[in-house]
Amino acid sequence: MALRFPPLLPLIVLCFCSSVIVAHKYDDPTAKTMEDFSGYPIQEPHSFIQNSFSSLSVEMESLQKQIDELASFSDTPAPSVTRILYTEKDVLARRYIKNLMGLSGLSVREDAVGNIFGRWDGYEPELSAVATGSHIDAIPYSGKYDGVVGVLGAIEAINVLMRFGFKPRRSLEIILFTSEEPTRFGISCLGSRLLAGIEVLAKALKTTVDAKNGSFLDAARSAGYVKDDNDLSSVFIKKGSYSAFVELHIEQGPILEEEGISIGIVTAIAAPASIKVEFEGNGGHAGAVLMPNRNDAGLAAAELALAVEKHVLESGSVDTVGTVGILELHPGAINSIPSKSHLEIDTRDIDEDRRNTVIENIRQSAIRIAKGRGVRLFEFNVINQDPPALAEKAIIKAVEAASKELNLTHKFMISRAYHDSLFMARVSPMGMIFIPCYKGYSHKPEEYASIEDIANGVKVLAVTLAKLSLT
Repeated sequence: MALRFPPLLPLIVLCFCSSVIVAHKYDDPTAKTMEDFSGYPIQEPHSFIQNSFSSLSVEMESLQKQIDELASFSDTPAPSVTRILYTEKDVLARRYIKNLMGLSGLSVREDAVGNIFGRWDGYEPELSAVATGSHIDAIPYSGKYDGVVGVLGAIEAINVLMRFGFKPRRSLEIILFTSEEPTRFGISCLGSRLLAGIEVLAKALKTTVDAKNGSFLDAARSAGYVKDDNDLSSVFIKKGSYSAFVELHIEQGPILEEEGISIGIVTAIAAPASIKVEFEGNGGHAGAVLMPNRNDAGLAAAELALAVEKHVLESGSVDTVGTVGILELHPGAINSIPSKSHLEIDTRDIDEDRRNTVIENIRQSAIRIAKGRGVRLFEFNVINQDPPALAEKAIIKAVEAASKELNLTHKFMISRAYHDSLFMARVSPMGMIFIPCYKGYSHKPEEYASIEDIANGVKVLAVTLAKLSLT
């Protein structure tokens, strides 16, 4: 995707060669904003362009108030936030976002699973739009910035451009993605996966239930979504529906804050693979069964957990990570030898082959451990194995140019957390903008980003959207 002159700009440049017209150049706000955001000055004064960028106005007090108000839609007390898919608090939070979109003059629509879209029509609306957005669902006892900055920040970025007098060529669209977190139905990035046209998911959701045996379809209907025919394929969008997608997000890591850098420009997103493992042993009384006679499923699980760490470190790359996030023992009594153990393992890398090699090594270790401890490897199941995604070079350059023009320090970096951008990359060129967050904290009440850092991210997003809209 090459960045080019907007079609009207060469004509404007030629016309402005006339001294008569040059005298009245800035009487035309469209010409002024096209110059400011295209990166190609109509006339010589570069300082005017820089001054215009520096004058972009983010209403920080209002934005912080919105972040705080949205956090109040929570099933746990402040400072934590718990907002689970299709619950009463989730529905209220969605209504809050739709209201803000409407107040900004955006046309609002929703699809069958509750992805919410707010569109600002460009002056060439037949062109594919430029999109931005994130999510607002929150895992139990988390913070109020994850995802939210990319939704409320996107609305404010549109407001920034409107106040500046900018007129988009390509339409600009904000997307609030349904259920980026896997909390209720165990499916991460549910909304963006469906937008990307993953048919196996659309089919699986017809029989998917939560921990209380409540069906996905019933929950969606209770929130006002899903039609009678249960057809979720209506959510799918065609590849190329958007010319670009850019997501603003807190880093969820400590690098930007530690290095004192304002903006992170994401070049790639590491994708997770999730593994479920179950061992079965004989169990028995903790006192009566002697050590040589035991078939301990708990120790098999513990040994595999250490093997995960070993195989990840052996990959030779800092980009390879592995986590045993769940380890459960049955029957779970202090005086009973575990007869069953259950592990859930998360492995990630920006290199798919390297990550898959780690998975195979873990599988071989599970087989070896089961044999050595006399237990049964009841299950070894890779439940998802998403490919990593690379950011589009043209979007990277647009974010970099915006950061420079706003005099903000920046660095190129990898996202080791996954985001809806991972799946939007399947249907659109993709990019991400990171801002610092306190100590890299996320998914906990201490999660925090200063309003100054958020405002910087909003400005970079605004300029980036404007540039992409004019290409």
